[in-house]
Amino acid sequence: VLKFVEITVNVLVLICVGAAQASVAGFTSLGGFGTGSFSLNSAYIPFEGTELQQVRELDMQFTQMRAPCVYGGVAFSITAAALTLVFLVVGAKPIQQLRMGLLVGECAFNLLAGTAYVAAVGLYLHFVSRVNATDVCKRRERLYARRGYTSVNCAVQGGDAAVGLFGVAAACLYFASFVVCVFAIRTVRSRAAKAQHSSESSVGDRSVGNHRALHRSSETSRHVQALATLV
Repeated sequence: VLKFVEITVNVLVLICVGAAQASVAGFTSLGGFGTGSFSLNSAYIPFEGTELQQVRELDMQFTQMRAPCVYGGVAFSITAAALTLVFLVVGAKPIQQLRMGLLVGECAFNLLAGTAYVAAVGLYLHFVSRVNATDVCKRRERLYARRGYTSVNCAVQGGDAAVGLFGVAAACLYFASFVVCVFAIRTVRSRAAKAQHSSESSVGDRSVGNHRALHRSSETSRHVQALATLV
C-alpha cells in the first residue's frame, strides 16, 4: 500500500513541477503554453512595440532561469517512481519468501529516498526564491503590473508550494516504508532462527533415540551371553 501511494505522490510531484512552470512562464513564453489571457497568436495583445519586445525577452530569461528546477524535478520524480515500482514488483511476495538481500536493499532505498526528498524540496524552494529575487523577475513583474496582470509576480506560486507539499509527503511515506521494512527484516530473521532451532531439536531427538536403542541392544546381548554361560 505504501509503495502504491509513493508512486502516486511521485506522479503528483511531476505534475506540479510542470504546472508551476506553466503558470509562471508568462503569456508570451512557450513555457506558458498559451494558457493566459493573451498570447502572440491572439487577436488582442496588450503589449506593443518596445514593451512587447521587453516582455518577450524577460519571459524567455525567466523561463531559462527556472529551467534547472523543472529538469531536476522531473528527473528526480520519475527516477524515484521507477525505482519504487521496481521494488513493488520484486517484493510482491509473502514475507517468508523474501530474501534478506532484497529487504536490506529496499530499506536502504527508502531511507535514501526520504532523505533525498527532504533535501530536494529544500533546494527547489531555495532556488525558486533566488530566481524570484533577481532583477529579471522584478522588472518582469512591473511590466505585467502596468497592464493589470498582478498574478505575474515574484512571490512563491501555488504550484511551487504544491511541489514542496507533495515532496514532504513523499519523504514521510518513504520514512514510513523504511520502518516497515525494518520490521520485515526482524520478522524474517526471527522465523529463520525458529526454523533452525526446530531442525536442531529434531536432530537431537533422533540422536537420543538412537543412543537409547543402542543401549537397549547392548543390555540384551549381555543377558543372552549370561544365559549361554549358565547353560
